Amino acid sequence: MPKKVAFLTAGGIAPCLSSSIGALIERYNELEPDAILSGYLNGYQGLLLGKSIQFSDQVKENYEVLFEFGGSAIGNSRVKLTNVEDCTKRQLVQEGQDPLHVAAEQLKADDIDILHTIGGDDTNTTAADLAKYLEDNGYGLTVVGLPKTVDNDVFPISQTLGAWTAAEQSALFFENVANENTTSTRQLIIHEVMGRHCGWLTAAAARDYRERLDGYRWLPELNITRERWDVHAVWIPEMELDLESELERLNAIMDEHDCVNLFLSEGAGTDAIIREKENAGEELRRDAFGHVRLDELKPGQWFADKLKESLSADKVLVQKSGYFARSARPNSRDLELIKQTAAAAVTAAIAGQSGVAALDMNEGGQMSIIDFARIA
Repeated sequence: MPKKVAFLTAGGIAPCLSSSIGALIERYNELEPDAILSGYLNGYQGLLLGKSIQFSDQVKENYEVLFEFGGSAIGNSRVKLTNVEDCTKRQLVQEGQDPLHVAAEQLKADDIDILHTIGGDDTNTTAADLAKYLEDNGYGLTVVGLPKTVDNDVFPISQTLGAWTAAEQSALFFENVANENTTSTRQLIIHEVMGRHCGWLTAAAARDYRERLDGYRWLPELNITRERWDVHAVWIPEMELDLESELERLNAIMDEHDCVNLFLSEGAGTDAIIREKENAGEELRRDAFGHVRLDELKPGQWFADKLKESLSADKVLVQKSGYFARSARPNSRDLELIKQTAAAAVTAAIAGQSGVAALDMNEGGQMSIIDFARIA
């Protein structure tokens, strides 16, 4: 009997989801050409509701098309299978049902042998919960995850899929935005970059942007200088910010160059913002995983309000590169890693080994199948 293989993508999108599906199809075509492939629509939501699509021979033959697109060809959602209250409220399960059991029974009803989950830490910790439930209850199904997140913050994985591309695209985004420094005197530009708990993407975007500046020609006589277009500050969640000394430094830059360019990780300072808003009686919405919705928290605007007076800025501009960066198709470097990861994932799945296929920092950065219990 041919193996039945299902895919699902979940969480926020990243520049690797459609391409990961394409790479998995490519590998199954080589190793298990008779495998019946399908995708659950909109991640764990589709799994709970039994909504899926079987991949036709045309899809299997034209998998390379998926390398040309960002987003997910089978859709995403944020669903935590152990959050019974949320799943019930969203009518993904009936009152009194256990979402893990519903998911397991759906996989059984669909005769799925292998499930591939493509997502970040939340997706893969949910996959871990599901894999454990399946094993503990004798369902005999293999679950192999692929790690995607633009934040590059899944432990113990040294490089997640899509992060390199997101950094490159964030740099490209700011390459245009930086020209706004010519529209006003004493201009503050805040480039808000994705990253709730991790500043990797913000730092990598700043690095990539500064490397792009290496290829510029300058005209100091008309005040077109590297100093004005440069990155003047990078604020990330991991750093302890001495705001007083930082403001003194940035004021000196503003006085000399008439502008300040700040790369801000959206997670930097969020604890202070949350405290301020909740102390003011404001109720903050959270997602299924308990995270405050950063698009409503607006950390860039919060800092803009705080910094405008401190820097005597005549104009403040907040620009977010998040959707621009995370929606891109993968660059060549990411696509190579996606294919390498998919190859390891399929080999493990056929062998019946569950886990997350990824570069394991505990194994010298080598491609490994990491036990779900180690993912954080």
